Amino acid sequence: MANSPQAKKRARQAEKSRTHNASLRSMVRTYLKKVVAAIESGDQEAAKAAYGAAIPVLDRMADKGIFHKNKAARHKSRLNARIKAMAA
Repeated sequence: MANSPQAKKRARQAEKSRTHNASLRSMVRTYLKKVVAAIESGDQEAAKAAYGAAIPVLDRMADKGIFHKNKAARHKSRLNARIKAMAA
């Protein structure tokens, strides 16, 4: 347990940061689920629209360090490949 005043403050800040970051991670997952749901429904236009909405959010979270940049790139690549495969 934190004893010094600065350690107590850091503990408060860490908890606040943890909850905020968890909220942002949850938001990204929701956007990704919307894209996957659109892909599974077979509606390519809806999938493209959901993908277009998800990409800036994913990039922003990668820039903030919520997700690693490679993880964001991997998600984008795989989702885009699935959307392109719908046309074939």
